[in-house]
Order: sequence, then structure tokens, then C-alpha cells
Amino acid sequence: MCDLVGSIVVYQNSDEQIRQALASFLNTELNVRLYVIDNSPDERVSALCGDERIFYVHNGRNLGFGAGHNVAIKSSLREANYHVVLNPDVYFVKGVLESLLSFARSRPDVGVVMPKILNPDGSIQHLCKKLPSPADLIARRFLPGFLKPLMGARLARYEFRDQDYDSVLSVPVLSGCFMMLNCAALSQVGMFDERYFMYMEDVDLCRRMQEGYKTIYFPKVAIYHGYEKGSYRSFPLMMRHIVSALRYFQKWGWFSDAERVRINQKKSEAPLLESGERTAQV
Repeated sequence: MCDLVGSIVVYQNSDEQIRQALASFLNTELNVRLYVIDNSPDERVSALCGDERIFYVHNGRNLGFGAGHNVAIKSSLREANYHVVLNPDVYFVKGVLESLLSFARSRPDVGVVMPKILNPDGSIQHLCKKLPSPADLIARRFLPGFLKPLMGARLARYEFRDQDYDSVLSVPVLSGCFMMLNCAALSQVGMFDERYFMYMEDVDLCRRMQEGYKTIYFPKVAIYHGYEKGSYRSFPLMMRHIVSALRYFQKWGWFSDAERVRINQKKSEAPLLESGERTAQV
């Protein structure tokens, strides 16, 4: 058994970006295995995967985010107790994985753990979220800037901006850019729903985790994330985001969703870190 298994799904990412992500994950004394799931049309990335701890899988077609990670997670359920899903545009220092794994092992009731996520300039990314309503997603994505103040307080609560991002929090939705998953929980609630090609699959998984597990934001350690916001710059990606949102609300309910209200009203986790403890950064 490995201490930890991870997976990165790549699709025509730059070599430099991929090298940085691979080096970050492998810079550890833990017994790890890393699956590189390549959805690109060619096998160029295979040349970057010479480390014996890397298992390279070339799909030859774009399976999507969730389906790609599921290729690795299926093996991970047999190989480790914890699995890390990470984007190719993240990087971090040695010690991050160890700290997250130590916390996860101390809390078997936790299904998903996410560290503090920073922009490359060191500013924080507000990636803690409540379960969305249609109004939340429409306002964040399409409401003109001059009208956003009308939804300002609601959107701030939706992104936990009214909470302390230096405290450990129980958060309904954590970002799929980096999440440590409890394999025992995955065995119960299932892997990523492959009906979402891209976007909303992390929301869906975190929601299913609420059946018997906590989803925890753990800011004792931090990683950096490029956060390209592709759906804001690309019409095809925007359409994929819209299609995924439609599938999500079709699955869980549109305006009548009592479970969403119940989960979002849960109180945040009492801080588990001693006050004044600093966040580890690059």
C-alpha cells in the first residue's frame, strides 16, 4: 500500500507547467504514486514522466476532468487510503502533502480536505463555496459589474468571504483544483460523476460527501494555483460550464432544494488550529 496516490489530468498543457506540478507532488519522503492521465491527442507528455513513481496513461481522446481522474481513482482505491486530485497548474513546497495527510488520518470523518489556495502573486483565491443555487451561478458569471453590488452580500457569503480564511472550516464545496480524498468515503459515495465533462463535478462530489463525511478547508498549508478561469475567456468552455450547471440542477433540483438549504446552513467547523499559527507558503 502507498501512503498516498495522486492524479493529474492533462490536456495540451505546457511542459513547464506539468514539470512544476509533478515535481511538487513527488518532492516528499512519503511512499507515493502519481497517475498522469493524458487526454491530449499525442503522447508528448510521456517524456516528462520518467520517475518510477509516475504511471502514465494516454487516453488518446479528451475524456473530461472527472472521467480522467476516475481512471486513476479506480486503482487508488486498491493502493492507498487517500487520493489527491490536483490540476497541472498547481505547485507547492515539500511538507504540504505530509501535513494534509496527517490531518486527514487524524480525522477519519473527513471525506475531502483542501488547503489554502493562493494566486501566483500570493493573494488568496476564495475557493470555499456554498452549494449553489441557479441565482448564485448566474450572478457570478453573467451579472454586469454595475449590478453586482445588488448581490454583493449574497455572493460574499457564497464564497465564504465573511469567514476567516486562516481558520479550519467545514465548507460545503471545495475546489477540484486540489483536494485530498478519503478512499473509504469514495467507496461509499462514489467517484466523480462522469456526466459532467468539465465543471461542477467537484460540487457534485462534495455534495455527495455530505451523506456521511465532512468537507474541510485546512489553511495550515497553502499551494499556488494558476486559476486560468477558462470559461471566462473561451466561448466553448463557457458552454461546457453552462451544460454542466444544467445537468447539476437537473440532478439535484432547481429552485426547490431543501437539502441544499440544510447543508448550507450548517455551522462552520470550530477552528482546529491554535490562534496565531501561520500558513505555510512557498
